[in-house]
Amino acid sequence: MPKRALVCGVSGQDGSYLAQLLLSKGYEVHGTSRDAEISAFSNLEKLGIRDEVKLWSMSLADFRSVLSTITKVEPDEIYNLAGQSSVGLSFEQPVETVESISLGVLNLLEVIRFIGGVPKFYNASSSECFGDTGIEPANENTPFRPRSPYAVAKAAAHWAVANYREAYGIFACNGILFNHESPLRPARFVTSKIVRSACAIKRGNLDRLALGNIDISRDWGSAPEYVEAMWRMVQKKTASDYVIATGETTSLSDFLAAAFEAVDLDWREHVEYNTDLARPSDIRFSAADPGKAQRELGWQAQSSMRDVVEEMIKAELMRVSI
Repeated sequence: MPKRALVCGVSGQDGSYLAQLLLSKGYEVHGTSRDAEISAFSNLEKLGIRDEVKLWSMSLADFRSVLSTITKVEPDEIYNLAGQSSVGLSFEQPVETVESISLGVLNLLEVIRFIGGVPKFYNASSSECFGDTGIEPANENTPFRPRSPYAVAKAAAHWAVANYREAYGIFACNGILFNHESPLRPARFVTSKIVRSACAIKRGNLDRLALGNIDISRDWGSAPEYVEAMWRMVQKKTASDYVIATGETTSLSDFLAAAFEAVDLDWREHVEYNTDLARPSDIRFSAADPGKAQRELGWQAQSSMRDVVEEMIKAELMRVSI
């Protein structure tokens, strides 16, 4: 019998790529959405796997809904990639952000405990929990200093996973993923906004790109590569937490330059600062040490920030030409 996986948040960027990976490995894949009857699942459609994933309606904020779905599916592995995923939006919707992330993880953990702790559990933690790392790369032992409602919620969920692992012996692990992008990234994210705007300016459909604070630096990697790390974490005999990143930090201006250079433009001639787009608080510098993942998982990022940008630009040009 093939392994059965339940992917919570299967419609998102990471959920869709993870579903694709699991299917390629022979899994029976189940995915959840708040309302599977009306959800478009456009990312699954784009990857050509929409009909291969069994879809369920499930609300992570509702314990009974989580219990009902998990007992029906009886998964061997549960991957939680659900919840509000935008740092910027979390300042506007802090309560919904905290509930969808923190309460959702707690309900999943409680259900696993309630049914005997059988399914292995992966939770999507976040590099946002670290806050500003300074020049010292963050690893699994670096203290958390969250600077947004999103990061606060992710930090709470992270420690809930660690607590249930230690208190009840549940196989529960956190993937502390740094920024990872792909052509499936929604337009509200700054990386996708930059790529789409660069292509629109090149076509003459847009004059200027307005951005908030660009004096920031991040570790950007490739989402399809990062879901492989998620899967590898769950295959371990003993659960542990891992930082997943490229280990290379670059500035947002470098990201801008790469995107505009890909369409033969100079970003400095087309980008303007808009104070209304700046966040109340932001992380200036974020750096990662993915050494543990390399040593224990045999995983290492293959794509650089420029590789990811080129892939996103290529996909966007193809999308608008159809």
